[in-house]
Amino acid sequence: MTVLMNALICIGTFFFMEGVAWFTHKFIMHGLLWKVHADHHKKDHDSFFERNDFFFLLFAVPGITLMFFGALDGFNDIRFWIGTGIALYGFCYFFVHDLFIHQRFPVLRQTESTYLRGLRKAHKIHHKHLGKFEGECFGMLWVPRKYFMEARNSRKK
Repeated sequence: MTVLMNALICIGTFFFMEGVAWFTHKFIMHGLLWKVHADHHKKDHDSFFERNDFFFLLFAVPGITLMFFGALDGFNDIRFWIGTGIALYGFCYFFVHDLFIHQRFPVLRQTESTYLRGLRKAHKIHHKHLGKFEGECFGMLWVPRKYFMEARNSRKK
């Protein structure tokens, strides 16, 4: 495959993962596996780690597996580039969700970025709902436009 095709597969997988994350968050985390995800919605934590961190493995294992077996064919296998797209999404998820939004490590506490402020606002709205149902804003990188507009308008004041 060509370099361009590999890049397109990787980028396409990255964007596809937003849909997978949204679906998983809405129907698996707030559904069948709520008991694993519930501690993430509690305001007080007695540990740095949460049961919710298990979901990292749910996404990491397929990406790493695809990268490993795809690399056996000299990085020209579609599996490698799909796995790379999954891994890149996972890195962005970790950076945006765990570092920026939840401040598990103190980075980017203040930002002027309308995009990042919109993501943070949407996630705060998601966490207003402490229960399994009635949630909103299940996405991570793509959230309703109104939160970006609110972030932009609050900067102008």
